[in-house]
Amino acid sequence: MEAVCRRATIEDVDTLYLLIEGYARKGIMLPRSRETLSRQIDTFVVAEVEQEIVGCGSLCRLGSELVEIRSLGMSDGYKGLGIGSKLVDRLIEEAKSQRIPKVMALTYEARFFQKNGFEIVDKDIFPEKVWTDCVNCPKQECCDEIAVLKILN
Repeated sequence: MEAVCRRATIEDVDTLYLLIEGYARKGIMLPRSRETLSRQIDTFVVAEVEQEIVGCGSLCRLGSELVEIRSLGMSDGYKGLGIGSKLVDRLIEEAKSQRIPKVMALTYEARFFQKNGFEIVDKDIFPEKVWTDCVNCPKQECCDEIAVLKILN
């Protein structure tokens, strides 16, 4: 089973919406509307197996030196196969191409990110994230996500 990562296209919006919504219902990912996905489609990459989208992730610029990996998810049955790491690699390549030296994520799966070269850090070092997204999050005062960071060479 070979996964291929590619940039998302506007035709992928409905599939992305359903994939992200599944995580959002479990309270482990922020929901994204179809309209938001359409506007931000150029920030997304998808993983396909036999022309079926089985995973996604996006890169959100938080400043001149920092981007966030967000909306990283896999369809049931495709976790643990290395596809998530391929998506992270693709997003890191995109950050490098934009000359952005730091990539962060907020996650419940810190071990996954550590396997991909990230280190656990204090969330407070990301004021860009706090003022961009956290200010609107229902978990703002009791955030249980773990911050991870990778410095690119």
